[in-house]
Amino acid sequence: MASAAQHVERALAGFLAWTGDPRIEARRAVEASPGSAMAHALQAYLHLCSRDPAGIPAAREALARAQRLPLDAAARLHLAAIAASLAGDWMRARELLGCVLAQDPRDLLALAVAHTMDYYLGDSQALRGRVAVALPAWSRADPHYHGILAMLAFGLEEDGEYARAEDAALEALALEPRNLRAHHARTHVLEMQGRDAEGIRWMTARSAHWTGEGASSAHLWWHLALYHLDLGDASHALELYDRHIAGESLSELIDASALLWRMELRGIETGPRWHLLAGRWAPRAEEAFCAFNDLHAMAAFVGACRRDLQRRLLRAQRRRLALGGTNEGMLRSVGQPACEALAAYGDGNYRRAADLLRRLPAVAHRLGGSHAQRGLLGLTLRASAKRANRANRDSPHFQMGTVPI
Repeated sequence: MASAAQHVERALAGFLAWTGDPRIEARRAVEASPGSAMAHALQAYLHLCSRDPAGIPAAREALARAQRLPLDAAARLHLAAIAASLAGDWMRARELLGCVLAQDPRDLLALAVAHTMDYYLGDSQALRGRVAVALPAWSRADPHYHGILAMLAFGLEEDGEYARAEDAALEALALEPRNLRAHHARTHVLEMQGRDAEGIRWMTARSAHWTGEGASSAHLWWHLALYHLDLGDASHALELYDRHIAGESLSELIDASALLWRMELRGIETGPRWHLLAGRWAPRAEEAFCAFNDLHAMAAFVGACRRDLQRRLLRAQRRRLALGGTNEGMLRSVGQPACEALAAYGDGNYRRAADLLRRLPAVAHRLGGSHAQRGLLGLTLRASAKRANRANRDSPHFQMGTVPI
């Protein structure tokens, strides 16, 4: 029978490599050692890092259990970070995790969770810098070194250092070919550099490593579908959507919306997929938990012409603005106007959609996610401006040069 420490190691390994279900191993660690505060903390963090409000009750219960146990200084900082996250203050949670890492750069849990929060907050400099600062405390002899390199690779890519990112990702894969984070980081590099055909060849040759890994697998299939779409092969992209992307988890719902919306902007017929996807998003219409989630829910509701669900989502966002917390700032600055822009686009009010989206570039990073994911906003802006311009040209009162693109 495995010990609590072994279950913790397995959970961390899965979290770093995006393989398996680390939450199962975290639960087993708690069962094996209920007196370990850090086992409870690990369980709480893994629920929080899902970006799914369904995990909040379990995270809160894990925190309560841990708070009743003897704590050392590091554990107290970890529990304070969890409490801050549960209160909606992700910025404070990151600060506390930074304190943990300042004292111990080999605290792998603190590093991985802080890196995840950097991603959710769209902080590309922290994505790279936090891991780079910790890296000298690690070596290739450490069993988790490939995971550190994979995080560094993604941070470098998001900060625009593509050559270094690619080198780090390939080094991680040389140590552990099944590290899906490393696959993901190189996939982003290839996409951002427009190396679509190379990306298809590379990912197809390695798909056995990540097929069947749940939401992580679906996200990599999503990237492969984007390559095909960018090369004009929409039918192949839709085949991948049907076989690998259209699932039920929150991550799969996000990827499904992101792919279908890009097709919508290109005028590609997607059949009944929007209506099916909107039905899966419908129970989440009033969560308003994360601005990034809201944007993709709105895309599904607009794609399916579900104005009732669009209204419910926008009303929920307005209620959420009164609660404060990190998401309030994200929602006010970019989440709500972006959702309103998508709704305007669906109504054919392309000028309003473009006007709303033009105000966002300076703050778009606050939506969270990657540059590739946030690219949905820029694509929608260009499509809205083009359609608004065409509508004005078709107007009998149109004068050349009056509508900027």
